[in-house]
Amino acid sequence: MQGAEFLIEARDVCKNFGVTVALDHVSFGVRPGEIRGLIGENGSGKSTVSSIMAGMQPATSGEMVYKGKPWKPGSMLEAQENGICMIVQEAGTIPNITVAENIFLGHENKFARGPFVNKRKMIAAAAQLLKELGIDGIEAGMPAGAYDFQDRKLIEVAKALYWEPSIFIVDETTTALSQTGRELLYRLMQKLAGEGKSVLFISHDLEELMEYCDTLTVLRDGVIVGSLDKPEFEGGKIKQMMVGREVSGDYYHNDLEGYSDEVVLKADNITTLHDLLCFSLELHRGEILGIGGLSHCGMHTLGHALFGAEKVLDGQVLVGPGKVPVKNTKVAIENGMGYVSKNRDVESLALQSPIMDNIASTGYKANRFFGPFISFKKEKEYVRRQVRNLSLKCASIYHNVSTLSGGNKQKVVFGKWIAADSDILILDCPTRGIDIGVKASMYQLIYDMKKAGKAIILISEELPELIGMSDRIIIMKDGQITCNVKRTEGFSEHSLIQYMI
Repeated sequence: MQGAEFLIEARDVCKNFGVTVALDHVSFGVRPGEIRGLIGENGSGKSTVSSIMAGMQPATSGEMVYKGKPWKPGSMLEAQENGICMIVQEAGTIPNITVAENIFLGHENKFARGPFVNKRKMIAAAAQLLKELGIDGIEAGMPAGAYDFQDRKLIEVAKALYWEPSIFIVDETTTALSQTGRELLYRLMQKLAGEGKSVLFISHDLEELMEYCDTLTVLRDGVIVGSLDKPEFEGGKIKQMMVGREVSGDYYHNDLEGYSDEVVLKADNITTLHDLLCFSLELHRGEILGIGGLSHCGMHTLGHALFGAEKVLDGQVLVGPGKVPVKNTKVAIENGMGYVSKNRDVESLALQSPIMDNIASTGYKANRFFGPFISFKKEKEYVRRQVRNLSLKCASIYHNVSTLSGGNKQKVVFGKWIAADSDILILDCPTRGIDIGVKASMYQLIYDMKKAGKAIILISEELPELIGMSDRIIIMKDGQITCNVKRTEGFSEHSLIQYMI
C-alpha cells in the first residue's frame, strides 16, 4: 500500500520520555473517508502518536506526512488551522470562561473589531454551531464550569468541528458521555467519513470500535502489532493482539456470598443543592453496592455527598459504628473512607506532582516515626508497595503523574486509598478509560476488597459492570431510588433499564 493513499501517515515515529520509550518505530496511515480505530492497553502509545499528529508534542525521531507533505506542527492551534483537530482524553475546557470563549479560544480575532472582541457575535456563532451539531441544553454565553464533565466534552466536540477538520481525532471521549452523547458523536464521525474526511478513534470499548470503525490498528508497548480490516474483526483475536495472550471474557464475580448485616455508611434523608431530595441508603460491611441510572440522575452528586465533597443541606451522612456525621472530606478520610472520582485529573490527582506524593498523601499516620515527623524510608516503601501490587508502569516513583497513561493514573488513585487501608470506598466510574487487561485486574481487586470485609459503592454508567460486580443494585432517576434489588433476586439489563427511563 503506497503512502499516497493516506491522508496522514506516521513513518518510523519514535517518542521517548527520558528513559521511557513511548513509541518505538511506529508506522501507519489513515485514508480519506476512513474511521480508523486505535486500540491497546494503557501505555501502549495510542494517545502519544495521535497527540504528535495534533501538534501537542513533537516526535523524538521519524516523520509525519499530511496531504503528501512533511507534517511537523508546532502547536495544536497550527494543527487546527491546517485541518487536524483532537479531543483529548481528560478535561479540555477552561471552566471560568464562557462556552463560546472555549470554542473559539486562540482565534478570538475572528470576532475582533480593532482591539475589541465582539462577544455578542462570538456567542451567537457558538450557539448556531451547537444547534447545527445537534448539541442541546448548553448555552453559549454560560461559563463552561456551569456544566458537568460530559457536557464539557460536547463543548470540546463543537470546538473541534467548528474548524471543519480533515482529520478528527477522538481520544477516549465516549467513556465520558451519556448514551445520547455517544450516539451524537457516532453520527458526527460517520458524517465526516461520508464527506471524505478521516477519523482516528481511540477507545477501550472493543464493541464500539468493532461497530463503528472500518479498520483497527493495535499497539502494544509502543509498537504496532498489526492492523485489521472490518471483515477480520473478531473480539478474541483483537484482545490477544493487545495483551499478547488470550484474555478470558469473564471479568466479574459470580458468587452469591452476600454481605454482613452491619451498616457502615448511611445516608439519612439527605438533600443537596442539586439532584438529591430526602435521599436515603445503607451500605453494609462486605457489600458491593452498585448505583446506576441515566446521565443527570443524581448518582455522581450522591458520591460527592457521601464523601463530604457536596454540601448536605438537610439530613446527614453517618459513618462507622459510632455514626459519625460526615460533614466534610476530612471527616470522611479520618473515618476510613476513600473516593475515586470520575473526573480523576481534577478531583483525585495532583497532576504536576510525582507518583510518590500522590500515593503518600494518604499515609501521614502510617508513615510517622516521631510526633509529626514522617519517616522517608517508610513512606517510600508505602508507595513502592502499591506500585508493585498494582503493576503500575512507571520509570520512577518521582515522575509526575501527568506523564502517565489514563489507566496508570487510575492505578495511582486506587493505590493511595488501598495503601491507606480504607474500609469504605466510593468508586465513581472506576474503569473509565481503562483497557481490558487493567479492567480485569481492577475487578479482581474490588472483589478481593469485598472478601476482606471492605464496603464498596460502585457508581457506574455501564450496566454490564454493575450487574457483574454488585451484590445489590440501586437505580436512580431524578434524584430518587426507582429500584433496589439484590443479586440473589437476579437482575438483567432489560429489567434495570425500565427503572431508568
